[in-house]
Amino acid sequence: MLDLQKIRAITIDLDDTLWPIAPTITQAEQVLQDWLAAHVPAAAALARQPGVRQRIRQTVQQQWPDQLHDLSFLRLQSLRHLLHEAGEGQHHAEPAFEVFFAARQQVCLYDDTVQALAFLSARLPVLALSNGNADVQRIGLGRYFVGTVAAKHVGVAKPDRAIFEYAAQILRQPIDAVLHVGDDVQLDVCAALDVGMQTVWVNRGGHAWHGGDRLAHLEVRDLLQLCAQWPQVQENDG
Repeated sequence: MLDLQKIRAITIDLDDTLWPIAPTITQAEQVLQDWLAAHVPAAAALARQPGVRQRIRQTVQQQWPDQLHDLSFLRLQSLRHLLHEAGEGQHHAEPAFEVFFAARQQVCLYDDTVQALAFLSARLPVLALSNGNADVQRIGLGRYFVGTVAAKHVGVAKPDRAIFEYAAQILRQPIDAVLHVGDDVQLDVCAALDVGMQTVWVNRGGHAWHGGDRLAHLEVRDLLQLCAQWPQVQENDG
């Protein structure tokens, strides 16, 4: 159960917490494929072959094991590998990545996202905390956040405790005064519990808990259920 009196700030996950990530990436991949077809057709043809993109991704991950937390870096390196194998110019990698990255920001927000962020950010500092490379400014949600802590900036990804500790430092709060909100049982809830945070599990799909004996302080189906935990402010009639 949440102890609202102890909460001085909130960290919140992005992908699959504020919007569904699978359709976003699917669409961004298609936009990228269309760009490749128009500008580097040999690379586009290679990318369409079964198993090629997965093989290249695995190669890049093996080549750069110290960069697994940086999805943008891995994507760019994968594009460079693809272009090289296809005999296309490496100078196409950066513009290809920018096409993908711009499309990756075209998210479809869950219906409760904007209302909930407006509610929460009016009461407490809210910090984005993500392993991904979404840009809340480009998405149009920047006004609700005091900043973003991303894995690529910290050098580690959730569930590493260092990323949560870094977020608390940015917020200038002790770790037990920060509430973490996210959808992933292991990466968000269990990892945040390990560092002493209060936690909210955003379980939009009604999934069974698989985090062991410890539970989130609160489980919600959407973020408005989290907002409902705060006492309602009474209107002053004068």
